[in-house]
Amino acid sequence: MSTDNPTGGAPGSASMNGTLLEGKVILVSGLGDNLGRAIALAAAAHGADLVVSARRARRLEAVADEVRALGRQAWTVTCDVTSAEACAQLAGYITDEVGRLDGLVNNAFTEGDWSRFADADLDGAWRAPFEVNFWGSLRVTQALLPLLGDAGDARVVMVNTMATQRIQERFGSYAASKGALATVTRTLAVELGGQGIRVNGVHPGYIYGDAVEWYVGHLAERDGVSFDDKYAELASETALGYLPPAAEVADAVLFFLSPLARCITGQSLGVNAGHHLT
Repeated sequence: MSTDNPTGGAPGSASMNGTLLEGKVILVSGLGDNLGRAIALAAAAHGADLVVSARRARRLEAVADEVRALGRQAWTVTCDVTSAEACAQLAGYITDEVGRLDGLVNNAFTEGDWSRFADADLDGAWRAPFEVNFWGSLRVTQALLPLLGDAGDARVVMVNTMATQRIQERFGSYAASKGALATVTRTLAVELGGQGIRVNGVHPGYIYGDAVEWYVGHLAERDGVSFDDKYAELASETALGYLPPAAEVADAVLFFLSPLARCITGQSLGVNAGHHLT
C-alpha cells in the first residue's frame, strides 16, 4: 500500500502555502523520513526558514533541498541530543551562522527495546529512552534558551506520544520517558513564560507512513487476514476511523509554532484522530 489511507476517507493535510511563520527561523531536531520531514515542510510552506538536525546526516540535505525548493533557507547540523557538548555546538552554529531562532521542535526519540519490566535491564535498555526522549529534549532546549529568549515570542514544541495515556505492555520505558517529558513541558511553560517562550506538547498515536504500514502488514500476516482488514481494525479504535499521516500531525505542530497559539502554553494536545479520549 502506498496511500496515506488504504481504506479511503482520511482527509489530507490542511497545510497550504501561507504566511503564518513568515520571517521566522525554526529548528526541527531528530529529523527523519516521516514526521520530522513533514514538520519542516509545513513550516517552510508557511514562510519559515529551517534548521534541521539529526544524529546522522543521512536525510538532512535531502529535506533541506525540499525546503529550499519552497523558496526558504535551510541549514543542516548533525547533533546527538544525548551529548551536552553536541547541543552546545548546535547552539553555537545557529548563533554564528543563522543569527536567530524563533521556534524549536523537539522531535528526537527512541522507543527502547520493548522489554517487560520484570525482565528489563534498567541501567541499559530502559535508561536509553530517557537519555534521548527526556534528557535529550531538555539538553537541546536549555542550550538554545539564549536564542529563544532573544526572540521575545518563541515557541518550543515537544513531540510526545499517546502512549503516555494509553498504557500498553512492553512500552514501559518509552511511555515513562515521554510521561516525564509531558510533566516538564508544564514546568518549562511556567518558568519560561516570562521570557515570552511558549512550551507545548503534541501527542500523536499511530502516524501512518512506511513504519506503520509495515507494522499493519506484519499484524495482518500474523493473524491471517488482509492488510485492509487489519488497517480497518486499528482505525476502528479511533473516533474518526483512520490513522493520520505525518502531514496532519505536522499541522498541529504548525499551530503551536504560529501566532494562532499566542496565548497557549503548558498544554498537551492529542493528535491521533481520537484514538484515546480522557
